[in-house]
Amino acid sequence: MSGRHRRRETLKETDLYAPVKAYLEGQGYAVKAEVAGADVMAMRGDDPDPVIVEMKTAMSLQLIQQGIDRLGVTDFVYLAVPAVKGRKTLARHVALCRRLGLGLLTVRLRDGYVEAQCDPGPYAPRKVKARQGRLLREFSKRQGDPNTGGSRAGIVTAYRQDALRCAAHLALAGACRGAEVARAAAVPRATQIMRDDHYGWFERVEKGVYALRPEGRDALEAQAASGA
Repeated sequence: MSGRHRRRETLKETDLYAPVKAYLEGQGYAVKAEVAGADVMAMRGDDPDPVIVEMKTAMSLQLIQQGIDRLGVTDFVYLAVPAVKGRKTLARHVALCRRLGLGLLTVRLRDGYVEAQCDPGPYAPRKVKARQGRLLREFSKRQGDPNTGGSRAGIVTAYRQDALRCAAHLALAGACRGAEVARAAAVPRATQIMRDDHYGWFERVEKGVYALRPEGRDALEAQAASGA
């Protein structure tokens, strides 16, 4: 068994305490552990509000719940966890903490380096208009509700629905020009869909004319069988 695995198995919350204590003391706080159930409590000068830090060996629901409980005592609550690998994972942890008004400390165990990834404070989200627009467009273009919530397999998007309508027309009419498919299938972007051939269903037989591949017929059969 590697040393890394041994360290992971024996890691304890107490391993985080010394680095967190040193970090807070470096900012002028007096620090004490296990005060009225709080893992770490810190006071500085005449500040009336304490800083509380709850520690765990990994981000967890229990840690988040502890942090939320401590917000009933002070506005300055941090969660402390070992430094995580992967920017996406860290970004998600930070986003969650910000939404909840919590701070986040990460501890690099090999040298005890502590970094404040975010500080406690009221959550003020900035909406991303482009992302919101994509959601609204997809919702409005999608026909019916062909998917089951919670399932990530075989998601039927508005684009796929349009492609299936193009395929259905070609299956009945044979090779057609894109403009004809657009009118008959009520898919304004039919030519682009068949030209891009994202699913491998369409075949260009001459300029502006497309036919259905066997893969397209298989997709139509699968759609019929699913009832979507």
